[in-house]
Amino acid sequence: MSGWRDEVVCAQTDPELFFPDKGLRPREAKRVCARCPVSAECLAYALAHDRVYGVWGGTTERERRKLTTTRRAA
Repeated sequence: MSGWRDEVVCAQTDPELFFPDKGLRPREAKRVCARCPVSAECLAYALAHDRVYGVWGGTTERERRKLTTTRRAA
């Protein structure tokens, strides 16, 4: 890890929290992201590297897909 990844709050959290089973809400993962000082960087990384699964930067797969679609339309 280097740069922004050295500051992630999720590193001290069970990784499975960020990959909830289908149908389960990612509420707890989003709470962790809300406390993270680098959630914006995490989200940017997920978007730039097409991270499809899991919660990244406080967003779900569906939310990132929506952001990507909106960016492409602009």
